[in-house]
Amino acid sequence: MTLPRLGTIRVHEPTAKLLGPLRAGRARILSATVRHERGRWFVSFQIETAREIRRVTRPDVAVGIDLGVKTLAVLADSTGEIRTIANPRHLDTALRHLRRASHIASRRRGPDRRTGQKPSKRWEKANTRRNKVHHRVANLRTDALHKLTTAVTAEFGTVVVEDLNVAGMLRNRHLARRIADAGFGEIRRQLTYKTLRNGCRVVAADRWFPSSKTCSGCGAVKAKLPLHVRTYECDACGLVIDRDDNAARNLAALAATTAPTGTGVAADQDTAKVSKPRGADHKTRTTRPRRTTGTGRAGGATCRTSGRQKRETVLKPKPPGFGDVTNHPGRNARIAET
Repeated sequence: MTLPRLGTIRVHEPTAKLLGPLRAGRARILSATVRHERGRWFVSFQIETAREIRRVTRPDVAVGIDLGVKTLAVLADSTGEIRTIANPRHLDTALRHLRRASHIASRRRGPDRRTGQKPSKRWEKANTRRNKVHHRVANLRTDALHKLTTAVTAEFGTVVVEDLNVAGMLRNRHLARRIADAGFGEIRRQLTYKTLRNGCRVVAADRWFPSSKTCSGCGAVKAKLPLHVRTYECDACGLVIDRDDNAARNLAALAATTAPTGTGVAADQDTAKVSKPRGADHKTRTTRPRRTTGTGRAGGATCRTSGRQKRETVLKPKPPGFGDVTNHPGRNARIAET
């Protein structure tokens, strides 16, 4: 690899897949970006080339994906088949090594920006050993998510996912670490761009769609279903099914009610109106209301006035003749003297 000012640098990964289209004239390099990430240097090329659409193996089959912590994903297709993808939990597996490496690094003399203290050599070695654990966990997670999303987008013609509020879910201090380790947002992002390569579509169910509360057999909706209840029991038809399997089947059935064209969001298309029971239509406020700024103080600080000051600033009505030169005796005397 030859870069400006740096010259020719030997890369670690083979570049045969890139050299072939370049020498044949089927590709052209537009730019190269060099970055330092996870203790290593990477270079990414932006290439202009013609890419053929890869057809999926089952274009007429839709699949619903229900993400979770106990099991990473439950796949239920429109034919009735249900698959369960186990959660590898890479971070939980490496927590013992991470605690040990963090404990060793904390006993070394590290950097201090406040006093300008420089780190010791022993701290740099311990910090490098700790970062390797983090990098290994990140690489394992990325590899597992890519394999999952590639297999899904290469098989099914329609993929239905949930529009999860991942930022709000991370506020749960009991499940935040496991939710972040699962990578719900990364799964949604990879499915979005990989479906474009294969010519299939992604349908994002509405955030308030009751996939877990709705019976996949008769369509009855429960008013409440706590999170600790892992088995769904329908009071109408008597169906007993796992909670995640029931949600995945409802998501797969949602693909039949959406139009093939649109924005990809189920709420923006002609979907069947599902009755929302008590508590299902409660929407949380995403942002706090902002205070008005720019009242004259430096730095855009707000200026609050008390009720007494507001009453004093109210303009009182002027008496009749106030401001009139002809009705002001003192002003008329000064004018006469001049």
